[in-house]
Amino acid sequence: MEMKQKIVLRVQMNCEKCRTKTLRVVSDADGVSSVGFEGENKQNVAVIGDAVDAAGLASRLRKKVGHTDIISVAPVKEK
Repeated sequence: MEMKQKIVLRVQMNCEKCRTKTLRVVSDADGVSSVGFEGENKQNVAVIGDAVDAAGLASRLRKKVGHTDIISVAPVKEK
């Protein structure tokens, strides 16, 4: 069984179009089960999934949307 993990990325999103593009890029990635915005001004993208490549996801977001930082990668505690 794969270990679910939560990846938090800070993406520079200046407009609604950028947010939509960010959601599209993240949801197209392999292993992603849920995506959401969090943090102050909703600048952080929380990605939950199995075996998601955090570095690959960050580099894809840099190419498509703009500046992206990986904030954290942590296992999700099963309930």
